Amino acid sequence: MHLLGGTHRHPHPDHSPGSQIPVVAVVALGGAVGALLRYSAGRIWRNGSDASLLWHQGTAAVPWTTLLVNVVGCFLMGVLTIALKERFTGAPRLLNPMLGTGVLGGFTTFSSYSDDTRRLIENGQPLTAVGYLFLTVAACMVGIVLGVAMTRLVLTGGVTENKHEGGA
Repeated sequence: MHLLGGTHRHPHPDHSPGSQIPVVAVVALGGAVGALLRYSAGRIWRNGSDASLLWHQGTAAVPWTTLLVNVVGCFLMGVLTIALKERFTGAPRLLNPMLGTGVLGGFTTFSSYSDDTRRLIENGQPLTAVGYLFLTVAACMVGIVLGVAMTRLVLTGGVTENKHEGGA
């Protein structure tokens, strides 16, 4: 199954000739917005990434907030990929790096995911840590696949152009 079809219909801004300053600027701006959104998610649950006041389990809290942020970010990356590369192909060239690399890159958090896993191991919960590692990867993959599939269904009726001609 080819999830993204022929998504690369115009060159990536990083591969365009000319100054990269505008790309760097929109990524930095988007990153600041994403980081603020991530910080806000942690503030909703006063104990930050482990959200122990809402869903404490065992010695250390399972870091559900970090998991949720990463899954939502992956879902939104799936939405963004299809929206900009299949439906809104005329969107400004800087929109994808600003939203994808910037906002979603600043919002999602591999470093907290890794540190939360380390914390679970140090608290004597190695099985919980391993479960968290696998659950995060699986849930994020489901998130991005659902984002792609749902967006394609909504924006294109599920139909994609098949650029491959000829038979086997």
